Amino acid sequence: MTHRSSAGMARAGALPAVALSIAALASLTALAGDAGAADAAAAETQAYPSRPVRLIAAASPGGGIDLLGRLLAQRLSESWKQQVVVDNRAGSGGLIATELVVRANPDGHTLLMQSVGVSYVGTLNRNAPFDVLRDLAPVALVASQPSLLVVHPSVQAAKLGELIALAKAKPGLVTFGSGGAGGASHMGTELLANATGMKMVHVPYKGTGPSMAALLSGEVNVALIGISTVLPHVRSGKARGLGVSSATRSSLAQDIPTIAEAGVPGYEFSGWYGVLAPAKTPRPIQERINAGVNAAIRHPEMLQQFGGNGFEPLGGSIDAFRKYFAAEVAKWKRVIAEAGIGNL
Repeated sequence: MTHRSSAGMARAGALPAVALSIAALASLTALAGDAGAADAAAAETQAYPSRPVRLIAAASPGGGIDLLGRLLAQRLSESWKQQVVVDNRAGSGGLIATELVVRANPDGHTLLMQSVGVSYVGTLNRNAPFDVLRDLAPVALVASQPSLLVVHPSVQAAKLGELIALAKAKPGLVTFGSGGAGGASHMGTELLANATGMKMVHVPYKGTGPSMAALLSGEVNVALIGISTVLPHVRSGKARGLGVSSATRSSLAQDIPTIAEAGVPGYEFSGWYGVLAPAKTPRPIQERINAGVNAAIRHPEMLQQFGGNGFEPLGGSIDAFRKYFAAEVAKWKRVIAEAGIGNL
């Protein structure tokens, strides 16, 4: 029989206690690390924004994205005590602006101001180096606004039915301008052409401003533009309004019928606008941005500016926007396939 000395037994018995002490120390260190990280994250959120915020507008100056972006930037700059700078990056139906935000540091200091077009920019650009559902975080819905279908006064069409008849009778004669291939004005007009059988030639421009200038000069015959942007030109006689794209008439132009009322039953296309961030932006920072946007769009001065420009404030939670955005992406994939719109 082998006998252990009392000293040996003591040393053997001490090993588990030592191991337990090391494990406890490691656990405490991990907890301290977690607590430190949490404290750092909380401090980062509390300090946000710690420098100027870059709000990338996926459009040239003059359109709904740009206008909303500037209104929002002004209000957020005042409430955050930090400058919010609008950076216009038009082109490729929002592809350029979206990629810039996807590749940005996810700290909340680079945000995307986009329209409904962000829902289908990836579907229309199959080689896009991003997936909007994977690489973007929908942070805050801002507003919605209908568009107005307009023609140059030289076009022999006083009503939508007459434009449809003209475009069907002479395929390729009628041209329509847009703020860029794959943009909201392009897609809304393609949907209308698909629903009516019109055969028109698409002429894309780099933004709403150039597109509207082309319409006013007669360079193109037709355009579908945000109602607040184009309505003054309709009232001055430089353009003719044929129909509003929303399901109901606009409060800004009760005398102009909806496109559905004008002869295309079921047609509806209203653009929404929202703020998105890189997907890995910390949730607390996303919440802070969401709260800032919600407060901004409910401010009395902001509501007055919205009303004067035909915008309907939206707002809401991050989760509600995320669910809505996913549904929009799915919807537009289906619509694009049914309309036969190819890769851009």
